[in-house]
Amino acid sequence: MSTYRVAHLSDPHILDLTGVPTSRLVLNKRITGWVNLKLKRGSHHKPWVVEAMMDDLAKRRVDHVVVTGDLTNLALDPEFERARSVLERMGYGPDQVSVVPGNHDVYTRGAQRGQRFARHFAKYITSDLDVGGEGHPSGPFPFVRLRGPLAIIGLSTAVARLPIVASGWAGDAQLEALARILARDEVRSRLPVILAHHPITNPRGRVASALRGWSETDAMRKVLGGVHESLSLHGHLHHRVYEVIDLAGGARVHRLGATSASLLHDDPDAMSGYNLYEFAEGGGLSRASARVWSASTRAFEDAAVPALRA
Repeated sequence: MSTYRVAHLSDPHILDLTGVPTSRLVLNKRITGWVNLKLKRGSHHKPWVVEAMMDDLAKRRVDHVVVTGDLTNLALDPEFERARSVLERMGYGPDQVSVVPGNHDVYTRGAQRGQRFARHFAKYITSDLDVGGEGHPSGPFPFVRLRGPLAIIGLSTAVARLPIVASGWAGDAQLEALARILARDEVRSRLPVILAHHPITNPRGRVASALRGWSETDAMRKVLGGVHESLSLHGHLHHRVYEVIDLAGGARVHRLGATSASLLHDDPDAMSGYNLYEFAEGGGLSRASARVWSASTRAFEDAAVPALRA
């Protein structure tokens, strides 16, 4: 029996300030991100490990690669250009790579108004179906890409927020479009794989949920409850995780989170890496594993995806 293989990476947080005047960093929300980079993030997120990941993926030759947001740090044009060139390093065609934006890709209202992410990654967000709807402030989402036994559906939960706020929002139009997509015959005959930057589970506590969560998780679960089985792939948390969520009516969602592709960390479940999923010919998820950066061997090595227990 043949298998279909998908690689899932997230949150590369590519930084590139080439040609960017200081005024663009200090006269708007970017000043908080810039200060964070100077004080903390820049010391842990390394672009060279993302390039090493691309080289590892080039050798692995999976069927499809998905990226669940935060390709950039500050949503600047040089960052998008560099992030696109990093993806191209894998040697996969645009029909083999699907991306969705994260909150850092829509970091300012200017980036949102100009749909900067969608403009730079247009070839990776094409849709095989006319999904209707009004789209999203960050671009023409959702999209659907029919690949083997899968229906890969890209949502955007990325919107410009106030400083220190990184919460997600999809909007009624996108959720209604998703419900219509899941009812299509071309999708019903496949396993839906939903890409979104924010997870469909929120952190504990009202404040944490308001600052970093996704207010529409209940609505998303209601929509996904209309299909027997689906996958919800995300980033945002910088942590590798696998959870099976049982919904009303016997529906089941496999929630799989990828850590930051650029993050060097002592916690092995946060260390730079990407997830690998294998699907049987009939479309079911048969295996979830990971490739994780090893500081000792200076290479990516096979690892498990930690499962959350009820």
